[in-house]
Amino acid sequence: MLNQFSRTQLVFGKEAMDRLAASRVAVFGIGGVGGYTVEALARSGVGALDLIDDDRICLTNLNRQLLATRESVGRYKVDEAERRIHSINPDCAVKTYKTFYLPETEELFDFRGYDYIVDAIDTVSGKLALVVNAKKTGTPIISSMGAGNKVDPTAFRVADIYETSVCPLAKVMRYECRRRGIDSLKVVYSTEKPIRSLDDDEISCRTHCICPPGTKRKCTERRDIPGSTAFVPSVVGLIIAGEVIKDLTSFNSADRTK
Repeated sequence: MLNQFSRTQLVFGKEAMDRLAASRVAVFGIGGVGGYTVEALARSGVGALDLIDDDRICLTNLNRQLLATRESVGRYKVDEAERRIHSINPDCAVKTYKTFYLPETEELFDFRGYDYIVDAIDTVSGKLALVVNAKKTGTPIISSMGAGNKVDPTAFRVADIYETSVCPLAKVMRYECRRRGIDSLKVVYSTEKPIRSLDDDEISCRTHCICPPGTKRKCTERRDIPGSTAFVPSVVGLIIAGEVIKDLTSFNSADRTK
């Protein structure tokens, strides 16, 4: 029957679409990367999405985050994502958590209930906690490495964490994963050397924070505030979504090549 996912079904087939409809994916971090991941998963027919992020949309998010508009400034990202998902697929089961994932909050989540986990958060401690818990339960996970201070969207690669290079965050994650006995981790990383952000006090969030009232983690409290563009985080988010969809459906394009 013709429906909103018919064009996708022409690529993957009905059995794969049924798998997606029965899948539950958790996306941790609904910002520049995670927002585009959620969008693509919803448009691909994933039947259940858990959205985890305690942040509110800020004016400075408008340059790169899909959910950020003038009208949405001040609203919770997970609430805006839920609204958008249901405008795309009303049948998608959405569960939101206004929570910042850290080892202190990990008890809120049972990873055995997820078919896939997306790590799109920006703290090493949170990323490691996600990876460790995913490995304990045998839940597939894909992790986003650094997308800030990058300008080349063609430089991103999908690889195991131990095959990465150049990316400073990937270097830290390699070391910490090895210490914890993590033998593999699927990641998206960039082979581009990060540029250095301009030191401009007039537009620095460090001295002119405009985070909406109620924001728990203000820019003034962050160790680093990277620069960003509209065209890099979106690419990372869509690459991640593509990997999730292909893994959930066991799709192999080589089997379909004419």
